[in-house]
Amino acid sequence: MTDPQPSAIGGILGQPFPQQLAFFRQKLANLVPTAAWDDMLKSAHDRGFMVAGAAKADLLSDLAAAVERAIGEGQSLEAFRKDFRAIVERNGWHGWTGEGSAAGEAWRTRIIYKTNAATSYAAGRFAQLKAFPLWVYRHTHGERYPRPQHEAWDGLTLRQEDAFWNAHYPPNGWGCRCYVVGARSERGAERLGGDSSKPLPDGWDRTDAKTGEPPGIDKGWGYAPGASVSDTVEAMAAKTTQWPYTIAKAYMQSMPADVRDSLARSYRSLPSVADDTRRYAQAVVEDRSTAPYRTLGLVTSKDAHEIQTLTGKNVSGFDFALDPSAIRHVQDKHGNPENEAARGQRPVTTDDYAQLPALLNAQGILTDAGFSRTTKLPLVKWQADIDGEQWSAVFEIRKGRRMLALQTLHIRNERQP
Repeated sequence: MTDPQPSAIGGILGQPFPQQLAFFRQKLANLVPTAAWDDMLKSAHDRGFMVAGAAKADLLSDLAAAVERAIGEGQSLEAFRKDFRAIVERNGWHGWTGEGSAAGEAWRTRIIYKTNAATSYAAGRFAQLKAFPLWVYRHTHGERYPRPQHEAWDGLTLRQEDAFWNAHYPPNGWGCRCYVVGARSERGAERLGGDSSKPLPDGWDRTDAKTGEPPGIDKGWGYAPGASVSDTVEAMAAKTTQWPYTIAKAYMQSMPADVRDSLARSYRSLPSVADDTRRYAQAVVEDRSTAPYRTLGLVTSKDAHEIQTLTGKNVSGFDFALDPSAIRHVQDKHGNPENEAARGQRPVTTDDYAQLPALLNAQGILTDAGFSRTTKLPLVKWQADIDGEQWSAVFEIRKGRRMLALQTLHIRNERQP
C-alpha cells in the first residue's frame, strides 16, 4: 500500500489538511519577538511563530493572523501582500528587511508566505507519514535552478526511523520544494519513484563548516519540520471530524485567552477579511454558490463575559458568522431605499458587509436583544458609530454550532442621541 495523501509540493498552497492546520495553529500560542531570522532556529519553529525583526506584540499578532489566514483559508500571495501592507502601516513598522522598494516588499512577503506554507505542509505530512514504514525522498522536477544535492537524493528509499531524515526531511532550504511520500513495501515505494537499492551519497552526514549543516542544506534548515510535535499534531487533528469550518475554531481553545483575543482582533483587522466578507454577501445576492458560513473571527473573552452577563449563555470559543439566510433577510428588510428613508436609515448594500469585522472590533454598545421569533434562540445586538453612521447588528446565539450568527443589520444616517 502506498501513501494515500496528496504529496505533490504544488498542493501546499491549496486547501490545507487537518494535520497541517493543527501544526500551524499550535504554534500560535507562542508568538516570539525577534531581531533577526536566526534568533530562532530548527525545531524551535515547531512550537513558536516568528517573523524576523517583528518584536512588538500587536505587530506579531497581526502578522500571525495574516499568515494563519493565508494557510487556513487558502489566501493568495497577493491577498497576503495587501494584508501585510496594512499591518506595516497600522503598526508603524520600519527597518524590516525589504522595506523601501517594491521588489524588496515582494521578496519579503513571498518568503514569509511560502516558508510558512511549506513548513506547515511538511510538518502536517510528517504526522501522516508515521503510518508508513518506508519513506521516499522526491525532488520536484522542472525546477529552474535545481540543487545538485537535492537531485542526488531523489528516489532515496529509507525506513522512517533512518537517521537521514533527522536533518534531510524537506524542505531543506529557502525555496526548496522537495517532499516525501510513504509506502508499506518496496514495490509500493517503486510506484512512487523510489529506488530501495539507491545508496546514500558519501559524506551525506558530515557538517559543512560554513552552514553548520550537512552538505546541500541551508543554514537553519537541518531538521525535520514538525517532528518534535508530531504526536500532538496527530492528536489534535484526530479530534476534528468536520472540515473545514469547525477546524477553524477547534485548535484555538488551548491558547492563552489574551493570545486568542489578540489573534481574533487581528483577524478582523485584515483587509482580506473585509474583502471576502463583501464578496460573500455579493455572491449570495447574485444567487451564486457559497459556503454555508463565513466566519468573522472568534468572540473575545471580554465580549463572551459580557454576553454571559446579559443572557446567561456561555459563548466562550464561539465565533461570529455570516450565512446566506441573514444576507437575504437584510436585503429584503433593509435594502429598499424608500422604506429605509422612512425609518431614518439608509439601505444596506453588499459593500457594507466589508465593515462588519470593524463593527465587531469597535468599542461599541452590546445589549440583550431578546429572542428570535422563529428559532426562539437568544439574540444580542452590537451598536457602534462608523464614519458618522450608527450601525446595529443583531446576532443569534447558536449553541450547537458554537457561533453567533448574524440575523439582521441596519444603518442610521446620523448618530442618534
